[in-house]
Amino acid sequence: GRYVVGHDPITGKMISRNVLGKTQAQVKEKLRTAIENSKRLDYTQTGKYTVGQWMDEWFEAYAKVKVRPSSHQTYKGYIENHIKPNIGDIPIEKLTSLQLQKFYRLLLTEGRIPRIESEKQSKGLSAKTVRNINQVISSAMDMAVRHKLILSNPTEGCELPKVEHR
Repeated sequence: GRYVVGHDPITGKMISRNVLGKTQAQVKEKLRTAIENSKRLDYTQTGKYTVGQWMDEWFEAYAKVKVRPSSHQTYKGYIENHIKPNIGDIPIEKLTSLQLQKFYRLLLTEGRIPRIESEKQSKGLSAKTVRNINQVISSAMDMAVRHKLILSNPTEGCELPKVEHR
């Protein structure tokens, strides 16, 4: 079954998708679901961003306006030092909760950036820092959902480390 999801804003050509099934009933059901999903996504924009590109776009357009200027450097550091090197190349619509969970695990075990002043510390980041990075990613993914780039926020399915209070 084939359905039209929109038109390319530059060329004006139709953007169509298709679904496959063994029976006509299966195809009809898949078509109905796909058409519902296509109403919730902007297919002229999907596939345009990787996670790294979207994080940069989100930071410039939304985070700089929304958060205090003192937080800008912290957010930019999370994006440049942790998010982009690890998951920045993944297309935004292909990012899954499982990939994020593995990313958070990596940050907890060996996420620290090698610096002279951190030689004596453990190689992993603290649970609080990992939770802060999750909050930055979650905020950016919420904006991606609002812009119809993705159907749901992949950070919602993640289990975060507990913060140990001293």
